[in-house]
Amino acid sequence: MRQTFVDTVRTALDHDPRLAVVTADISRDAFDTARTRHPHRVLNVGIREQAMVGVAGGLALTGMRPVVHSYTPFLVERPFEQIKLDLGHQDVGAVLVSIGGSYDDPAWGRTHQAPGDVALLDTLPGWTVHVPGHPDEVAALLPAALAGDGRVYLRLSSRENTTAHPATGRFTVVREGRRGTVLAVGPTLDNVLAATEGQDVTVLYASTIRPFDHRGLRAAGHTDIVLVEPYLAGTSAHEVAAAFDDVAHRLRAVGVRRDREVRAYGTAEEHDVLHGLDVAGIAKTVREFLR
Repeated sequence: MRQTFVDTVRTALDHDPRLAVVTADISRDAFDTARTRHPHRVLNVGIREQAMVGVAGGLALTGMRPVVHSYTPFLVERPFEQIKLDLGHQDVGAVLVSIGGSYDDPAWGRTHQAPGDVALLDTLPGWTVHVPGHPDEVAALLPAALAGDGRVYLRLSSRENTTAHPATGRFTVVREGRRGTVLAVGPTLDNVLAATEGQDVTVLYASTIRPFDHRGLRAAGHTDIVLVEPYLAGTSAHEVAAAFDDVAHRLRAVGVRRDREVRAYGTAEEHDVLHGLDVAGIAKTVREFLR
């Protein structure tokens, strides 16, 4: 996904004079050739993430379209005040592109993990949030984000589904069933499909989670919902509630656990097991919830 992002932006820089890239050492070298061609629009500020977002806000105020990239905690958590004030309060746009996600690369430890990123951005109005599950979805989502003016968060992952799905902003029906709906967000889809094999449930897929497709969830026809997200469990629970604000419904949220901090390193797959995001864990949750 990250390579697709870099390739797409490097090409776009040659054709759109509004675009500017701002990094804080992470992926700096990936834009070396683009920096040679566009030295005033490919900027690296060093390990100064607050300055990175502040520079992006300044560029946006001049009419530029900044693209800001780093590991998730360095892009969303560390410079959150600048995101809130220099982008949101000033009502200017940018494209924030993260990598690493919740625990994609646990060998780096907790410093490089940010499962609360989408929940944190949810405290600010006006953000579009894309969580692609395949590089082809990145290629489909990114051009519109670059060409637009709004505030967009693109959450890349080193983990991906086997198959890409249409990145339309609407939920995609991947499988139909009669007993309930399982909504899989981004790179959780393959595990959800394997976990629900043989279970009589509808599986919806989302590569865009904000704005939330309330109509698409309602159209699935079930009021028993299992929500599977690759970040903090229940991050989109309030959106599910909004979709069914006039109808009694049940929700079970699966995601990164909120009741403990995992201090182990290990592998991403081992972290999946700890959080119940592996195939067996999701299957058990769906079975018990719909029993």
